[in-house]
Amino acid sequence: MAKADYYELLGVGRNATEEELKKAYRKKAVQFHPDKNPGNKQAEEMFKQVSEAYEALKDPEKRAAYDRFGHAAFQGPGAGARAGRGGQGGFHDPFDIFREVFGQGAGGGGGIFDEMFGGGGGGQGGARDGADLRYDLEITLEDAARGLEKEISFRRLVACEHCGGSGAEPGSKRTTCPTCRGAGQVRRSGGIIVFTQTCPTCGGAGVRIEKPCTVCRGDGRVAKTTKLNVRIPAGVDTGSRLRSAGNGEAPAAGGAPGDLYIVLTVKEHELFERRADDLFCEIPIKFTLATLGGTIEVPTLFGKATLKIPAGTQSGTTFRLREKGVPSLRGGRQGDQLVRVHVEVPSSLSAEQRRMLEDFARVSGDANEPISRTFFEKAKKFF
Repeated sequence: MAKADYYELLGVGRNATEEELKKAYRKKAVQFHPDKNPGNKQAEEMFKQVSEAYEALKDPEKRAAYDRFGHAAFQGPGAGARAGRGGQGGFHDPFDIFREVFGQGAGGGGGIFDEMFGGGGGGQGGARDGADLRYDLEITLEDAARGLEKEISFRRLVACEHCGGSGAEPGSKRTTCPTCRGAGQVRRSGGIIVFTQTCPTCGGAGVRIEKPCTVCRGDGRVAKTTKLNVRIPAGVDTGSRLRSAGNGEAPAAGGAPGDLYIVLTVKEHELFERRADDLFCEIPIKFTLATLGGTIEVPTLFGKATLKIPAGTQSGTTFRLREKGVPSLRGGRQGDQLVRVHVEVPSSLSAEQRRMLEDFARVSGDANEPISRTFFEKAKKFF
């Protein structure tokens, strides 16, 4: 079967710079590394191939030979001469290439590799950080616009007071795990591939407990209801996430506590619709006000505001109340409130009202109205 093109394996063009090659290799190596894909033979093979491709293309002489001869530059008689320095054009262990790029601690427990894949061990003695928690909180639109402080209550794992979080009964001993020697992880070798997994003896803690705590049963943590005052800033919206550092679950083996994330949902309002930082609402006005003009009071999230209605206002006209919307969460200008008016036509008239309107219609004449005139001018072609 034909070998894949080195440039295509790395996802770069033939004119890629040395830095672009390195960046592409880092991305592919992390994606296909066997420790991230345990038991996946296809990923293991891809890891080998991208390592081989990078090793060939990062070397100027090997790259020139590959550009000229393709894979034949590293195969058969004369491969060494065609590939330049590097012996017979052979390739190193893919893990050596990985360590060269990511650092000496990578690929075998510790260092940058652990940071990327969540490995443990090394000098940490099996320490594991506490889990992060999520709390869903529903607030009103008024709360979102004004901001507030709210007390929330939730269950989480906290350090056991009886054993001080050690998991061991007071007076008993904690000894280093004989299997992983305190690392919390063990390494299994399968040919050139090395797998790292949680120690089956200590469960990743790195220690063995002589006599487990009678309260937490050796876990070092117990469930407890926690109350917390949360400050919600003005301007938040549905999906906004607040972080309370250290208020997640306690660590299981000496790591750092997790964080609490409060995820907000803003309830729909019966009057206002939010559009980014602006608010939109619709209000009815009497046809006499629309015709003669005047002022009305309209509701806002911060109290009442006066809106001027010019004479001759048509139904559907939208007015803007400056800075009556939602404050910007980033500290910018406050949003506006948009008010669309709908002119109400009376459904029933008294005899006196009807007579006066009929007099008005005779005096004004429908043909003199701008809207009517425009409509009939457009409609002439249909008659």
